[in-house]
Amino acid sequence: MSTSHHHVLSSTTQHEPMMPSLGGMLGRVHRQWRVAITNAVKPLGITEARWTAMVHLSKLGEGCTQGALAADLGIEMPSLFRTVSQLEAQRLIERRSVAGDRRARSLWFTPAGVECLRELEARIESVRQHLYRGLSDERLNAMADSLGMIEANARQLIRPHDAEEPS
Repeated sequence: MSTSHHHVLSSTTQHEPMMPSLGGMLGRVHRQWRVAITNAVKPLGITEARWTAMVHLSKLGEGCTQGALAADLGIEMPSLFRTVSQLEAQRLIERRSVAGDRRARSLWFTPAGVECLRELEARIESVRQHLYRGLSDERLNAMADSLGMIEANARQLIRPHDAEEPS
């Protein structure tokens, strides 16, 4: 193997050889993270689609519409409809009519759903703590800031008309 492919890395240039594959690494980490959570919550009888919907519903707040949840998840309504129906069959959430809109349905946790969500959140936090081992708060904050900037740049590239106006 030729030595021209090997790089001596300083602490300030570690990302340079990674640049073409940084997106790939982010994708792999994201998939592994989700698998770790799915494995941790499997004893609760909750699939990835279901735990993801429950966590996002919690983040958005009970009473949000199915459309708002689908948009937050980045999925189409038919996919969400199936997941919500499964959660409803497990008696973890319920759909309610929205006043003034016959077609819209709001989503609410049942008492069993609230309890399940607590257990989900505890298991997800346990996975998060395991994944964060060896990383200082400073490094985690810097990574979060960097990923937030990359996300904002990607969003601006994809939909330049949605970019925030400078204040």
